[in-house]
Amino acid sequence: MHELRWTEDLLRSLSVPDRLPGLMDWIERVRRGLDATDAKYPFVLYGTDWLAFAHLVIAVAFYGPYRDPVRNIWVVEFGMIGCAGIVPLALICGPIRGIPFWWSVVDMSFGVFGVIPLYVLRKKIKRLEALTAAPPAAAVVTA
Repeated sequence: MHELRWTEDLLRSLSVPDRLPGLMDWIERVRRGLDATDAKYPFVLYGTDWLAFAHLVIAVAFYGPYRDPVRNIWVVEFGMIGCAGIVPLALICGPIRGIPFWWSVVDMSFGVFGVIPLYVLRKKIKRLEALTAAPPAAAVVTA
């Protein structure tokens, strides 16, 4: 919540409300919702702390492909599966939670666009795997 207040203050100091009033209305609405939630149910915000921690843990896992891409390709594939899972989750849970369809489209875009760099990376790792698995060429000795 503090981060949202800081963001709101920063945007106000940059005169963003004059240029993007819809954005500021949305940020204010979110802040009011978080304030109300925090006042009555502070334990809900504790869940967002754990969500943030989970994102950090997943990010650390992606160090594996950097260190040893061939051995840790599973991390990239795990990320691709996660991206694929966003679409049905948004389509199923969005309506259940009363989320407007276009918000779900934005959510789904993270999966659609997130899979692109992972797919490119997976192709490169597979190419690296093929290069490292190929038997060495026979040495040609000339007399």
